[in-house]
Amino acid sequence: MRFREKLNSAAQKNSSLLCVGLDPDPARVAIGDAASFLCAIVEATSDLVCAYKPNLAFYEQMGEAGYAALRAVMRAIPDHIPVLADGKRGDIGHTAAAYASALFDEWGFDAATVNPYLGGDAVEPFVEYADRGIFIVCRTSNPGARDLQDLSVSGSEGPRPLYQAVAELAKQWNSRGNVGLVTGATYPDELGELRQLCPEMPFLIPGVGAQAGDLAKAVRAGLDADGGGILVNASRKVLYASQETGQGTGFAEAARREALAIRDAIEAERSAARAGPAA
Repeated sequence: MRFREKLNSAAQKNSSLLCVGLDPDPARVAIGDAASFLCAIVEATSDLVCAYKPNLAFYEQMGEAGYAALRAVMRAIPDHIPVLADGKRGDIGHTAAAYASALFDEWGFDAATVNPYLGGDAVEPFVEYADRGIFIVCRTSNPGARDLQDLSVSGSEGPRPLYQAVAELAKQWNSRGNVGLVTGATYPDELGELRQLCPEMPFLIPGVGAQAGDLAKAVRAGLDADGGGILVNASRKVLYASQETGQGTGFAEAARREALAIRDAIEAERSAARAGPAA
């Protein structure tokens, strides 16, 4: 099954556009064992999500124990739910091919985030995996995004910000229909601009949790013409929900409550968008 089909199927089954980031912070894992902690989170939330997104850095920092935890998490995620590797890989074509093989052939991820800074030949080895999803880093959610992404670049229609040029390139690279964009909830206006530029691409939208992006604005700006096309990611806000409430125990139950609240908030905005403006 192609990534987009698998994503749409999971979204429909769970009535969800929520993607939960599985990013184990050793200082915050409630029970001291990252694998058991994350597997419990998956068990508690797997009926509420359209995808999971492990950020590879959080596993790599733990060395062999981290890789073992990632394998355990991959086994725990139900087969019908897509898993997106967030590694933002990007290098010359020869190295990019090795990265793509590692993520897709060795680990079996359904999708991956890719850094476009080196250009099309660095992206192409990922895109060649036609059944996998490729999310091009475009408009990120961090405060420093403006340092580079707002730089003005020349184009056939005049100057425009770099992130819009990246989106236009992503459309050119989308020869197999498997390319999407990473665009942060903390910049909803830009997100809306990107939806106008790329009406049919899926958007991975981080930043609605700890980074305090406006969920309602992000959902309204990001939805495609069919009322979908987005994966709204929440990581720390779900994983460590019990710590936010001062309850170190019951972490899986707290994660489920938070995931349910976010899922339902997304669905409420989605329904309101479909209904159109109030009379």
